[in-house]
Amino acid sequence: MSLSRIVGAVVLLGTLGLATDATISFAAQQSPPSPAAPASPTPTPTAPVQQSPAQPGAPASRIATTTNLVDVQFAVVNKRQKFVTDLQKENFRVFDDGAAQSIDSFSRQTDLPLRIGLLLDTSNSIRERLSFEQDAAFDFLFNVIRRGRDQAFLMTFDDQPEVIQNYTDDLDTLRNAIQRQRAGGATALYDAIYQACATQMMHPPPPPGATQEFRRVLVVISDGDDNLSQRSRSEALEMAQRVGVVIYTISTSTEWEKPDDEVNASNSDERKYQKNAGDLVLQGLADSTGGRAFFPYRVDDLNQSFLDIGDELRSQYSLAYAPLGRLVDGKFHTIKIIVDQKDLIVRARAGYYAAPPTFQEPEP
Repeated sequence: MSLSRIVGAVVLLGTLGLATDATISFAAQQSPPSPAAPASPTPTPTAPVQQSPAQPGAPASRIATTTNLVDVQFAVVNKRQKFVTDLQKENFRVFDDGAAQSIDSFSRQTDLPLRIGLLLDTSNSIRERLSFEQDAAFDFLFNVIRRGRDQAFLMTFDDQPEVIQNYTDDLDTLRNAIQRQRAGGATALYDAIYQACATQMMHPPPPPGATQEFRRVLVVISDGDDNLSQRSRSEALEMAQRVGVVIYTISTSTEWEKPDDEVNASNSDERKYQKNAGDLVLQGLADSTGGRAFFPYRVDDLNQSFLDIGDELRSQYSLAYAPLGRLVDGKFHTIKIIVDQKDLIVRARAGYYAAPPTFQEPEP
C-alpha cells in the first residue's frame, strides 16, 4: 500500500474519535515501532490503532492517533459587568498560542448540568466568619442546584483537605454537612484545590440522559493565606487547568484601608481598597481558569457574591476548535478569545495542557 493511502486512513480514523465531554481532548502523536506491550490505563480515550502491512524483511510498525478538539466555556460582560448573552459565532475570533484558529462549533451554554465543588476554609484564621460562610454557602447551593440535574460536593480544609460530603443533589444533606463544620488548624489551600480537581472533579458522576456535557466548577471560600500545603500554587493551578475546572473565589479577608467607607455599594466585588497577598492568590486562581474573584466589603456581601456566581454559570458561551499540528507535548498552550464589539470583555481560561491529567499522591 502507498504511503499516501496509509496517511489518509489515519486521518479518517482520527476524525471519528471526537470526545464528547466538555473538557479538552488531546492531540495526535505517533508511537515509535516497538513490540506490543500491555497498555497502562489513561484518563482519556484514544482512537483505534492503524497497522501498516508488513513488508518482507521489515518489522511491522503502528501509528496511533487521537483527536485535537479544544472546548472552551466563557462569559462576556460589558463595562458595567452585565452579562451579554445575544452574540453569535461570527462575533468571535480565537487564537491558540497567538495563531488564529477556525471555530468548529459554537453555542450559548445556559443550561448545562453542573458539577460543583464547594471548598470551605475551616482554619483558625476564619473562625469569626465561619458561621456566616456556612449560611451563605447553603444559600448559593439552594439557588443553583437543580435536583436531578446538578450535583455538588463539600470539601473542607484546615491542616489537610477532607471530603465531608460526596456528590449529591439533596440540599438537606448538603446543608447538614455544611452546618456541622468547626474552625481550627492551619490552611492547606493548594492541597485542597489539587485534590479536589484530581479526584472529585476528574471523574464526577455523569449527567442523566444522552448528553455527556457538563460544567466543572470550584467555589473556594478562603482568605487565600496558605501556610501548610505540600503542593505548590502552580501545581494546584496546573491540575485545575488540565481537568478543565473553572474556579470562583470568595475572599474572607477583612483587611481594609478604609473599613467604614462604603463608596460604590452597587459593585460589591470591586469595593476592596487594598488587596493583600492572600487576595492576590485568589485573584490569580480565578483569572487563570476563567472564573472570577470576589472581595466582599463586608461579610454580609457574601450573599451577593454567591448570587453573581449563579448568574454567571447560566450566562455563558461555548466554542470548540482543533489547532493544527498539535502534539501531546505536555506543554501549556494559551487561549485568547476576542469579541468584535467595543467595550465588551471576554472572561475565559488562560489556556490548556496538551496532555491527559494524571494524579499522584504527594510524598510524605
